[in-house]
Amino acid sequence: MSVARLEITDLLWPVNSDGERLPVAKAEVLTALTAAGQRRAVRIVSRMPAANGLLDAGYVDALGLRVHCELQRLSEELQMGRRVAALLGPTIDDLRAADRWDPATEGAKPTTAPPPIRVVDIGCGLGYVVRWLAATAALGDDVELVGVDLNPALIGQASKLAEREALDCRFVPGDALELGVGVEDGPRTVVMSTGLLHHLPEPGLAEFFAAHERLEVAAFAHWDISPCVFATLGAWALHQIRMREPVSRHDGVMSARRAHPASVLQAAAYAGAPGYAIRIIEEAHWRSGALDVLRPIVGRRPGSGAPERAA
Repeated sequence: MSVARLEITDLLWPVNSDGERLPVAKAEVLTALTAAGQRRAVRIVSRMPAANGLLDAGYVDALGLRVHCELQRLSEELQMGRRVAALLGPTIDDLRAADRWDPATEGAKPTTAPPPIRVVDIGCGLGYVVRWLAATAALGDDVELVGVDLNPALIGQASKLAEREALDCRFVPGDALELGVGVEDGPRTVVMSTGLLHHLPEPGLAEFFAAHERLEVAAFAHWDISPCVFATLGAWALHQIRMREPVSRHDGVMSARRAHPASVLQAAAYAGAPGYAIRIIEEAHWRSGALDVLRPIVGRRPGSGAPERAA
């Protein structure tokens, strides 16, 4: 029986069912990494400061910010903002078209104003994609942009950055799919993520997609690593060259090794969200480009747009 691979950052910010942060026992983290056979990760965590057996929360938060700053640089280099806008744009346009389409009057605009169209980035980290979309208005000025993350330290920093940059977006702590945070109006909500799916164990993927159906979101698009030997080697080379934090170097390679194959993601999405049209946009591994290291699985709920556009 294979032992699950672990990322260090997955072990440093546990929260309870109410989203409240829990203290982290250093010995428990070391035990988990030792059991997984990850000796390098054990050495990294062994150097982290602790008091009374608990990891120093201030140190851990500062470390998390540094790691996610490096992740933001990677998102910039992979042009994730532009890629998200290009993929979500047609769905947003169809939701707008539905506002103007009334079957009773053959196209007359409805008399009541519809609720806002909302894009929710789950596991947003420092909110780079949300802030990029807000800064460029790439999806239009009428789209509400929300970033959600379980880590309150990251949400706090994302909010500060958005305020400093005078951006029209918001960031909230919590679990968007478990608690419905930021998904107040499901049929007009598009849910997305970048680099989240590999953090979920394979048995939990179907439930992850099932939450989209329960919340009746209009569509989803989740980018994650396309696993292959080239992705793992590329991740090692990239993180050795570009990343300074030992945690970033370790977790970056582990992310590539943990990534789910397309067949696993597709089967989980079909099982959890059978009411959606689902596909994975993926190039052949032997000819994929650098930007295709992250590829999306997308789903769209029937009726999430005017019929003529949806067709």
